[in-house]
Amino acid sequence: MAGVVALLVVMMLGLAVGAVSLPMADVLAALQGQGDQTTLAIVHDLRMPRVLLAALVGAGLAMSGGALQGTLHNPLAEPYLLGVSGGAAVGAVIAMVLGAGMPWAITGSAFAGAALATVLVTGIAQMAGGRGDPRLLIMAGVVVGAFCNAAIMVALADAPPERVRGAVWWMMGSVSDANWRTVMRTALALLALGAILVWKARDLDVIALGAEPASALGVDSERSGRVIFLVASWLAAATVAAAGLIGFVGLVLPNLARLMGARRHRPMMLLAALYGAVLLVGADLAARTLRAPIELPLGALTALVGVPFFLTRLRRVTT
Repeated sequence: MAGVVALLVVMMLGLAVGAVSLPMADVLAALQGQGDQTTLAIVHDLRMPRVLLAALVGAGLAMSGGALQGTLHNPLAEPYLLGVSGGAAVGAVIAMVLGAGMPWAITGSAFAGAALATVLVTGIAQMAGGRGDPRLLIMAGVVVGAFCNAAIMVALADAPPERVRGAVWWMMGSVSDANWRTVMRTALALLALGAILVWKARDLDVIALGAEPASALGVDSERSGRVIFLVASWLAAATVAAAGLIGFVGLVLPNLARLMGARRHRPMMLLAALYGAVLLVGADLAARTLRAPIELPLGALTALVGVPFFLTRLRRVTT
């Protein structure tokens, strides 16, 4: 209940606060289709898609991170650190540089890049000694992330200046270009892929017991793990296609959900999704108000929260 209230409060603030501040009464009236045309345009066409997209992206990243942590038995796993988001970014940026104007082309390229990145990360970790070691996975993610950054720089080397500016800003994470079509695409991806993750949450609970107990309970841990890993990567790719690179949400929120008492994977992912939406809507509000009229990169703000949290968790895991 507290999370729902927090989400409603931060979303209402997101609708009311901005370059043109609106009284809360006017926002409530606009949500009912009442008020002057300027207020209606600000609320319905500018701020509401942005707030909703931030909430969807935050929820998607949190669920993806929770699923990746479960299937890899690793509380440090998350799309950004594992190179999944970087792979999605490579695919999306290449599509942009090539002049792909259709959203489905960018989304499809992001999915392809994320899939390739997951293969590379798990392959590197396995060659180094096993995919479950937190240090090996992080090192593999760093390697793949560096490769993705290099690939993006090469792709942008001879691109037109306007495409370079758009791609660089997009890589820093932003929901400033949100529109209703992007909101609908992201909502559909979250509903479809998130539903699969929630449905497979019982398998994650069983996988956590170990391979032999899982087999005794009728769960093929390897096969289920691969399916969940792939679906979680697709969900991360959908968020990258919608809002660019936004890191550490998938790391922080699942761990916080466990600290709040959600031990099983289903309630953990749902609780993480709720507070992930709260976090990203709040971060976007801060991004456009802290140094107004300058807008800060959304990914930078989440990193300011996520990096200290990551270092704290890394110390606990490796000691």
